[in-house]
Amino acid sequence: MAGKKGAGVLELAVLGLLHEAPMHGYELRKRLNTLLGMFRAFSYGSLYPCLKQLLAKGLIMEDRPEEGTAALALQSRRSKIVYKLTAEGKERLQELLTEAGPAAWEDEGFGVRFAFFSHTRADVRLRILEGRRSRLEERMERLRAALARTRERVDQYTLELQNHGLESVEREVRWLNELIGRERAEQELASRTSDDKPREMDR
Repeated sequence: MAGKKGAGVLELAVLGLLHEAPMHGYELRKRLNTLLGMFRAFSYGSLYPCLKQLLAKGLIMEDRPEEGTAALALQSRRSKIVYKLTAEGKERLQELLTEAGPAAWEDEGFGVRFAFFSHTRADVRLRILEGRRSRLEERMERLRAALARTRERVDQYTLELQNHGLESVEREVRWLNELIGRERAEQELASRTSDDKPREMDR
């Protein structure tokens, strides 16, 4: 199950990056490492099977170099292949970007979804942020309860580690509260502006 979830995150990351610009496999690998490396250990071995799958589904296409130059070695030709998003790939990306369920709130999924928030609808962004916050609030309660139970029984280093984990979650919840406040204010402003437009036209 975890592998399948990871594959979904990788699919979203590849489609999202190719939506920004066509890329060679090597460049895509570097960008993915920057993007996914922040959230998990990204395995290079998983990229090419993912690309193969996306090609088979018609979501991306290969732009191959001219085959005429015999001097070009196979490996060198392969490294010059540029991957591009197809129209179906753009549709699939939009579909993935409207999903706001639990997979989008988990550690791995949230980070990648957040990286593509500029392409995500405002209402979906808000649902993901609120879902992530409630998931972390549950985690915070569990950590506090565990800390209260074990405080007397563990050594100072284990205690420090538990405190550090709790502080990290509390910090992220504060950050999410700020983002949610900002998103709500922007949506309120946008809805007020759209309400005012017909009135101006009536004058």
